[in-house]
Amino acid sequence: MMDATESRVDALLEAIKSKVEAAGVFGPVEVSDGMLRCAASGAGAEAWYRVERDDGRWHVALVTPDRWLSESIEADLMHFGDPIEELVEEELVELGQPAGRPVVRHYRSEDLLYTFRTPIPMPAGDTDDAASLAANYLLAYEAAFRELGDMTADDDES
Repeated sequence: MMDATESRVDALLEAIKSKVEAAGVFGPVEVSDGMLRCAASGAGAEAWYRVERDDGRWHVALVTPDRWLSESIEADLMHFGDPIEELVEEELVELGQPAGRPVVRHYRSEDLLYTFRTPIPMPAGDTDDAASLAANYLLAYEAAFRELGDMTADDDES
């Protein structure tokens, strides 16, 4: 049986889902186990964008089990010299969010996923504003990572 907190979390995730599906930039989008998962469309390996609540904070993340995909993103960041935080910030500004450099952590999680993760500064309460903010963070992540490494596989590869 679902308690009131789980019900509010799922309602917020469903609201975020409807906002990001309208953008049409993800593969399949699903809400399950208190998490929104959006398949990275066109990536060279399995990768998912996620919105989840962990230890009382909301986060947006890009995760992949594929080490080479993660390393290809890192290589592009080093080659081009743009910090991922700056790329995400630029995309957030494009989406109408106030300027402010987000923190992006990159690590291998306990469940063995290569993870890029950022806390979302959610407003109090589970409102439409919260859903819009989280959707913007998710869309900013997708836009920032889309052109890095093998996140967009070439169609002519055999």
